[in-house]
Amino acid sequence: MLSRRTALAGIAATTATAATPALSLPEGTMAPEWDIAQWINSEPLRLFDLRGQVVVIDFFQLWCPGCKSFSIPLMKQWESDFAAEIAADQMKIVSIHTVFEGHEHQTVSRLRKFVDETGFGHPVGHDRHDVSDRLPNTMILYGTRGTPEVAIIDKEGRIAYQRIGFFDPDEKAALIRQLIAA
Repeated sequence: MLSRRTALAGIAATTATAATPALSLPEGTMAPEWDIAQWINSEPLRLFDLRGQVVVIDFFQLWCPGCKSFSIPLMKQWESDFAAEIAADQMKIVSIHTVFEGHEHQTVSRLRKFVDETGFGHPVGHDRHDVSDRLPNTMILYGTRGTPEVAIIDKEGRIAYQRIGFFDPDEKAALIRQLIAA
């Protein structure tokens, strides 16, 4: 299984190009407010309004193999696992559809259908992007380099973890529990 994850991480990492930001934001940095064009499963949601909660952000694309095999199932699993053990106001999972390629294919209507079919229960935002710029706004703000990329934000709004590709889910679940308990 590790070799498959390693191979998929390589696929995910290859989605980053010379035009994408060089580095994700360093741990301890204040997380920027996201810039979402449309929300699915939620009224408009601001990061600032979630202060006091641990926020997990999954940056994904519809056609990303690593997203479909790793981050999307993981977010759904965490949504279920954490709902069973913590109060709803302690943690929020948010998925952000950061389309940096294939804009004509990865539309909001396709995203809505995908969210319905996949059974997301948490908020999903479609990252805003200017027609003149290939990269969406929140992707630029967070310095994400491709998909999947996950950021974990502490209760004060600081980045506690942000990485592209795969990671140990149990290790990060422990980090989330530690941040909730702090």
